[in-house]
Amino acid sequence: MRIFKLFKRDSWVRPFLKKYRRSLILALFLGFMTYFCAAALMFNSGYLISRAAALPENILIIYVPIVLTRAFGIGRPVFRYAERLTSHNWVLRLTSRLRLKLYQTLEKDAVFFKSHHQTGDILGLLSNDIDHLENLYLRTVFPTITAWSLYAFIIIGLGWFSWWFGLVMLLLFAIIIFVFPLWSLLANAARQEQQKVLRNQLYTELTDNVLGVSDWIFSQRTKEYLTAHLANERHLAYVRRAIQKFDHRRDFLVQVVFGLLTVVLLVWTSFRFPGSHGGAANWIAAFVLAIFPLADAFAPLSQAAEETNIYQDSLQRLNQLTLTESNQLSMHHQTLPTLKGPLTLEVQQLDYQYPATAQKALAGLNLTIKPGERLAILGRSGSGKTTLAHLLRGDLKPTAGQVTLNGLATWQLNPEINRYIGVLHQSPYLFHTTLSNNLRLANEQATDRQLWDALERVGLKQLVAKLPAGLETEVDEAGLRFSGGERHRLALARILLQNVPIVILDEPTVSLDPITEQELIETINQQLGEQTLIWITHHLQGLSLMDQVVFIEDGHLQMSGSPQELAAHNQHYQKLLAIDHGA
Repeated sequence: MRIFKLFKRDSWVRPFLKKYRRSLILALFLGFMTYFCAAALMFNSGYLISRAAALPENILIIYVPIVLTRAFGIGRPVFRYAERLTSHNWVLRLTSRLRLKLYQTLEKDAVFFKSHHQTGDILGLLSNDIDHLENLYLRTVFPTITAWSLYAFIIIGLGWFSWWFGLVMLLLFAIIIFVFPLWSLLANAARQEQQKVLRNQLYTELTDNVLGVSDWIFSQRTKEYLTAHLANERHLAYVRRAIQKFDHRRDFLVQVVFGLLTVVLLVWTSFRFPGSHGGAANWIAAFVLAIFPLADAFAPLSQAAEETNIYQDSLQRLNQLTLTESNQLSMHHQTLPTLKGPLTLEVQQLDYQYPATAQKALAGLNLTIKPGERLAILGRSGSGKTTLAHLLRGDLKPTAGQVTLNGLATWQLNPEINRYIGVLHQSPYLFHTTLSNNLRLANEQATDRQLWDALERVGLKQLVAKLPAGLETEVDEAGLRFSGGERHRLALARILLQNVPIVILDEPTVSLDPITEQELIETINQQLGEQTLIWITHHLQGLSLMDQVVFIEDGHLQMSGSPQELAAHNQHYQKLLAIDHGA
């Protein structure tokens, strides 16, 4: 099986198996004893009831079964509780180590991680894959090994009474333990793969489109998006129903086989322990009743085997993450040259395609951004404008072509790219610390005088001076004590303190009212007068201040030129202007 091959090359789970092997062995032993006590309880109860109904000559004849029934009755919940504590403690210790390793892997250089994953993939990796490995043990490894141990014990025990009947039960139990799980694995593998692809696609698209919902509304394509989303939801629901239908049919057949096992055991005990009015016939009830608790141990095996398709994907992604990060770090951790003089960004035959998608996010882009130029990038949600911004900053490595800063590929400049390019996001974040600490994120060496100067330039000096502790005022979590416009101005103050030659404005006015938006645009234009500006936006407010406007559609450059030229000669731009002005 593929999962065993993955385990041979695994660098995530295998190292911890040896480290915590004692807890693992104890958990498996307790799991075996839980089902052993359950079966033994029914065995003794069946014998005791049958023997007591036969009017035993002496109470001592049923004393031992009474004691054993009490012992196994107490032992079953005790072992069950101990097994749950041990197995969950083992798994939680394992997954805590895995999460620590995951964060340490990403922390080495989180920038390169984005070159291989979209936002939805990153969230899926962090939220699902570690949990999948946790379920691998709780729902697959522990139940499977416990069931196999019981299987061996049962066959050996029955073989002691009759070798040929032991062989018969060996084959019948093998149907439940091996045939049904293998059938489930093969029959539902394709459906589960399709379900996983559809779920990941919906998760990624929903994440990206919720973040860019204003673009869908602005482009008047809301109905188109909802129609496509609902179609994908229906397809996913169809696949899920097909899996559930198969599981119900398989579970019914498992119960049929257990019924057959019960009948075969009843017939065998009738011949193996003949007698009347009690006597040896008491063993018939004992053996037959003992089979029922074993259904809880063997029935989940098919579902457990079926879910290994999910677990092996998580294991493969985590190991691929380690390999990718190792390769990226070895390529990037080199001595980088210091760029001097005016900086020119040049995009040449740029292609970019996310690994999990078939369509290119960008294709064949050519663009030159000169020092001090103001460039606006327009486009609907999913058109590729945000991907282009990541490529310009070097957060992503192009699939083909290149993005260079004074002739040097931007992705090679990480993590030094912050010395040359700054970003003002649409939702600037303020941390729960002092205002001065929030500002010094851009420049740790900044003096109080420089902080006040930056605040004055963005029009917040008087506001901050009136605060109880001035620069040392504690900022609420996420900066909620400040309005949206004030948070954006504080983020602009960071940019001023960072003092970089190129600034990317990632829709910084999208959540602001029109008056605040216009004031912020004017402040940005005034304070960043000498720097190169790259403005990513979904509407045309303030574009008259730009030197060049480009429009990206489905990853291609559809139009470019100055705002005045486009307004005079480009029908598409004229239509956008009319919509933006409410015409």
